[in-house]
Amino acid sequence: MASRDPRWVLKERPSFALIIGLIVTGLCALVSFAFDVLNGAPVQFFISLLLALAPVPLLLAAVLALDRMEPEPRGDLIFAFAWGAGVAVLVAGVINSLNLHYIIDAANLSAASARNVAATFGAPVVEETMKGLVLLGLLRFRRAELDGPTDGIIYASMVGLGFAMSENVSYYIAALNSDQGGIGLAVTVVLRGVLSPFAHPLFTSMIGVAVAYAAQRQGSDRIFSILAGWVGAMLLHGLWNGLSSYGGFPGLVIAYLVLLVVLVVLIALVIGDRRRIVALIQRYLPPYEPTKLVNQADIFMLSALSRRRQARQWAKVHGGKRGLRAMSDYQLAATELGLLHERAARRMIDEQTFHEEQRALLECMSTAKASFPVPPAHLGAARRGTPPPGYAPGAPG
Repeated sequence: MASRDPRWVLKERPSFALIIGLIVTGLCALVSFAFDVLNGAPVQFFISLLLALAPVPLLLAAVLALDRMEPEPRGDLIFAFAWGAGVAVLVAGVINSLNLHYIIDAANLSAASARNVAATFGAPVVEETMKGLVLLGLLRFRRAELDGPTDGIIYASMVGLGFAMSENVSYYIAALNSDQGGIGLAVTVVLRGVLSPFAHPLFTSMIGVAVAYAAQRQGSDRIFSILAGWVGAMLLHGLWNGLSSYGGFPGLVIAYLVLLVVLVVLIALVIGDRRRIVALIQRYLPPYEPTKLVNQADIFMLSALSRRRQARQWAKVHGGKRGLRAMSDYQLAATELGLLHERAARRMIDEQTFHEEQRALLECMSTAKASFPVPPAHLGAARRGTPPPGYAPGAPG
């Protein structure tokens, strides 16, 4: 068995590299906010910051609701959000400003016309590139975390939400400084914070899906898929900005319809990915039944989000926080075991890595299952492999 804490395989502890990365992204966010303060008064900045932050908890909850089958490491999710809110916004803001000045000087356009040109043709390239870099980093250094399109969508959405939050601060300050003042701010908040909060996550999800596809493949197909996703993100972003800038209200309606279609497609991908993970659990976990770490009731419980939630509620009722933690660990380790077998089948990991992670996951499952809270009245049934009442209703005996 593994000589270190087997929970290392669940990747919950922040690494030194993650800590340094968060410091860098945090400093970039502070610099970006400093520019915002210079562009407006401190009071305007804090009003804009509060308005930009207000919808973030709800938006994060909506994104993380997609990540329940095989939750991603919290540190990676935080870093993706921080990258979008710090590094991506700062660099994109500087480059976009330089592009705007160049267009004004080179094309002899008015400031309003130049902004429309820059928003349609320049900003999508710059912003999607800066957001996509963190996804390339995940592919290079955390490839094992990209188990399917859902993971790509989750990470892309996190970086997109971070980017949109910081960018909204700048837009709200600009609205306050405009001739319309408070009315302009209200309109901007509705347009950006209420009607299109998921625009940036949807754009970057094109790259996220492509990077997740590349993580599951070998050879030149990986490069082609990444390029296709990158171009798709830039085209979608440019289409949105162009229709919003030049199309008036009809253009805005068309832009929303396009994003709605993209959203439906992404939701369909997430649903299909969940079914794939369930199929992996049902395929690869039954051979472990002789270890007594998994049985048909466990597989039945693991095969649906509703039954997983029921099992966690059962564990919390009978075992409190300790029981809930044990059940959560067991569900995650069992799911990761199925995904580990898939990575091995695709030859994405070598035999030594497979056996090392397999041992750690099995030990996690063993430790967790030993901590399951079984009421005294059901101890005998549990020893015979019969699930206690409430653990997995409807499971085979």
